[in-house]
Amino acid sequence: MAREAIPTWCFAMAVVRLGRRVLLVRERKHGQGWYLPAGRVERGETFYDAAVRETREEAGVAIAVEGVLRVEHTPSSDGARMRVFVLARAVDDTPPKSVADEHSLEARWVTLDEVDALPLRGVEVREIVRAVLDGAFVAPRSLLAEEGARW
Repeated sequence: MAREAIPTWCFAMAVVRLGRRVLLVRERKHGQGWYLPAGRVERGETFYDAAVRETREEAGVAIAVEGVLRVEHTPSSDGARMRVFVLARAVDDTPPKSVADEHSLEARWVTLDEVDALPLRGVEVREIVRAVLDGAFVAPRSLLAEEGARW
């Protein structure tokens, strides 16, 4: 009996750190709550490429991905969702966007204490920020490689 392929939706989630602050984005959707720069991986993109693109679109900040924080795979009856959380840093001192556009309303660098004062998209935001600022394990970029990449 042939097995059916599982449709999988892939998302890149960027945790961009600057000292004891993390970059958050005020979203247009999802109740206009604050969240990490994140979005769907587009056809032909790697998770790393998607994290860089989404952060530039939503926050106006260019980043370099430093490593992998977490890979989540959530199966359901109609497919699966895969989220890859990466740790990144800004490549320059360009300030986050302050003017709304089609991608987001604004972005800013926040401390853990400031996160508590923001209307968040979900409680996981605080948990993620705390874990990263407390020194969460970061796997090397090589953890998530394309097929055929050198070992």
